[in-house]
Amino acid sequence: MTPFTRLAAVAAPLDAANIDTDQIIPARFLHKPRGPEFGRLAFHDLRFDAEGREQPGFVLNQAPYRGAKILVAGANFGCGSSREAAVYVLWDLGIRAVIAPSFGDIHYGNELQNGMLPVVLPEEICRALREQLHRSPGAQLSVDLEAQTVAGPDGAAHRFAIDPAQRERLLKGLDEVGLILQHRAEIEAFEARQRAEMPWLA
Repeated sequence: MTPFTRLAAVAAPLDAANIDTDQIIPARFLHKPRGPEFGRLAFHDLRFDAEGREQPGFVLNQAPYRGAKILVAGANFGCGSSREAAVYVLWDLGIRAVIAPSFGDIHYGNELQNGMLPVVLPEEICRALREQLHRSPGAQLSVDLEAQTVAGPDGAAHRFAIDPAQRERLLKGLDEVGLILQHRAEIEAFEARQRAEMPWLA
């Protein structure tokens, strides 16, 4: 997993609340394997019409926000089903951080597990950030996990909370397997002792 320390990047405002995982990736695409075009499925039914043409009104189809790596969304982002593909598709689209007043619990955990940073900030701050991004299309936000701050286009810094263990895992780029492998030497030593002391278990 790629470590997350600091990110300064173009951010896109998603004004709607309750963006669920079926909006992030519709269920009919869940059978598709990840590949070079997987990110195109992100927000598919919002981004494209029935003929596959881009919907010009959707923010990620607008030139200043193409390639955005940060989303600033409304409350309850990632609610709905627990599908981990909703994180894969965001990652493959290039999204590395989502800022919102609240998240679906499972989606929040899935983002952390896959190297994305979900940032919870108060509703009024998220709204102000989205307003700034609308006024200055293509503006950047800066997300600093080490300092636990988000800096808006106006330069104001907003502190966010994150579980210390999750913060450490992201900073080091460790998923659950990587976390266990930090103790590989101790695990192997234990297994060697167990084989010597209890050969009948082998």
